[in-house]
This record gives sequence, structure tokens and C-alpha cells, in this order.
Amino acid sequence: MIQRPSSQDPHSPSRAQMQQIASAILYGVLVVLALWVVHNFIPAVVWAAVIAIALWPAMRAIEGHRLFKGRTTLISIVLTTAVGLLVVLPIGLGITQAAREAHDLIVWTRTIQENGVPLPAFVEHLPFGAQQISAWWQANLAQPLNASPAMKGLHGQAVVTFGRHFGARAAHGLLVFGFTLVTLFVIFQAGPRLSGALLKGARRAFGADGAQILQRMAGAVRGTVTGLVVVGLGEGALLGVAYAIAGVPHATLLALVTAVAAMLPFCAPIVFGGAALWLFAVQGAVAGAIGVAAFGVVVVFVAEHFVRPVLIGNSTRLPFLLVLFGILGGAETFGLLGLFIGPALMTVLVVLWKDWVQ
Repeated sequence: MIQRPSSQDPHSPSRAQMQQIASAILYGVLVVLALWVVHNFIPAVVWAAVIAIALWPAMRAIEGHRLFKGRTTLISIVLTTAVGLLVVLPIGLGITQAAREAHDLIVWTRTIQENGVPLPAFVEHLPFGAQQISAWWQANLAQPLNASPAMKGLHGQAVVTFGRHFGARAAHGLLVFGFTLVTLFVIFQAGPRLSGALLKGARRAFGADGAQILQRMAGAVRGTVTGLVVVGLGEGALLGVAYAIAGVPHATLLALVTAVAAMLPFCAPIVFGGAALWLFAVQGAVAGAIGVAAFGVVVVFVAEHFVRPVLIGNSTRLPFLLVLFGILGGAETFGLLGLFIGPALMTVLVVLWKDWVQ
């Protein structure tokens, strides 16, 4: 007589399948709960991962040198400190320069509050709109700003509220930056063990194709960092020379601001355009203003349309249009992190498309 397997038999196929489903649900719940617990620190982890991916070849090269073999902790400290200084020094330079100019700014603010802002001389020579601009300026800015209709909204409470919001955002950014450096040190110290574990996990979960996609995404992030940071620093250096030749005040600091702005798509023209406008409106240097504007347009055009797409596209094998969409769409969706996440996602899209059509 044949006996049927009992539903209570622990070796029953249906029982095993139910256990697998329950385990999958439990794992999913635990992962979601863990991510919810640490969700405030996810930006710091992602920033650290982006920086680590970008500096990974440099770290491997340093490890291969005979002076640094077996000194993983020392390498991690040096690289983490270098990243921290690269961020802190420009900010410190800007704060120091602002503190030096604080007295003149306070004097200028008191002067315009008592006497107003005089109409710039170039307004009268504009080909059109001079009367409208002059009328608005006389009504809102030429008179003492304490009684100006345009300045009534800038009361003390608004300034205090703005200061509180700015301070809170600055404190949050400082906290994220601190945890980013700590996470970056841990990633560097883990070294090859971490990368090997990630690739092994990707192969086990998604097969060889999953590991390949992970490597391509890392290459996309590395290429994007190179394209944004290196090209941004190059634009800042070239335009800094132009600022110095044209006589723009604080040319070095402005070059640093331009370099940071150039790392973001289409932001550098705002800086060198403002410098050109300053030369034209305040100093009356028409030739210098035209020179800075023209040189800036040429530098940005070459960098944005030739150098940056080549650096990013060659490392990720992405067409220029997808590179552009990845950077802009990522920035709009994820903020500053999206500049690096966007091209990585576009790389995955291209890989999946090639696998589909083959």
C-alpha cells in the first residue's frame, strides 16, 4: 500500500516552497527596516562610494609601490585626509576672504541704506529700455533703502529666519561630510576584500552579467567624476588667468568659484558672465568685459561639447546625448549626487539594450 506524504512532513515540496517564500519575505522586511534605520546616512554612504570609486585606481597604484605595501591604514588616512582638505581648504579660503571684506561690506551696506544705490552710468547708454530701468531704479534703489518699497520685505525677522535656515542646512551638510569621510576611510581600509565581496555577491545573485553590469556602473561613475571634476578645474584655471589679465578683483577666489560652478552643467557662464558685467558696469572696462565673456564662451563651449563628453563617453561607451541626459536628468532627480548616478544608470540601460538586441 502506497502512503501519501503528510502535509506536516517537513520534507514536503510544498512545505519547502512555503519556507522559501517566508524566508524571502523576512529578508525583504529586514532589509527595508535596516535601510529605514540608516536612511539619514545613505547620502554620506553614497558620496563615500562615489569618491572611493573615483580614487580606486589611485589607491591600487599606491598600494603597488614598495614603500606602501601592507600599509593599508596609512594609505586610507592619507587619501581620506586629502579628500577632506580638498573640500575644506576652498571653503576656508572663501570664508577668510569674506571676513577680510566684511568691514567694507558693512560700510557699503550702511551707505546705501542712508543714500541709496546710484544709477550705473552705462544704463543711460543702453540701446533700449534705458528710461524704464532708470524709472524703476529711481523709485526703488536710488532713494535711501530704509524707505524703499523694494526693501520693505527684508525686515529683521526675515533675515533672522533666513540665517536660521542657512545655519541648519550648513550644520546638516557638515554632518554629512563628516560621516562621508568616516565611511570613505572604512572603504579604503577594506580595500580589495570589499570589491571582491561585492563582485562575488553580484555573481551569486545575478550571475556573470550582474557582475559585469556592476563593473560598468563603477566605470561610469569614475568617468563622470573625471569628466566633471577635471574639466571643471581646467575651466576654472583658464578663466582665472583671464580674470587676472582683465583686472577682476579677487581673481584667484573667483577662479575657484568658477571651477566649482563648472563642475555643474551650464553653471560656469553665470560666474564669468557676472565678472564681465562687473567689469562693464562698475569699472567701465568695456574691452576687458568683452574679452572675459568671449574667452569664457569659447572655453565652456570646447569643454562642454568636446572634452567632457569624450572623457565620460569613452570610459562608459555612452553616446553624447545619453551622457547629457544622464547628467541633467540625474541632477534634477537626485540632486548633486545625480550627476554621478545618472550616467551610471544610462550605462546599465545601454548594456541591457545591447543584450536584448543581440
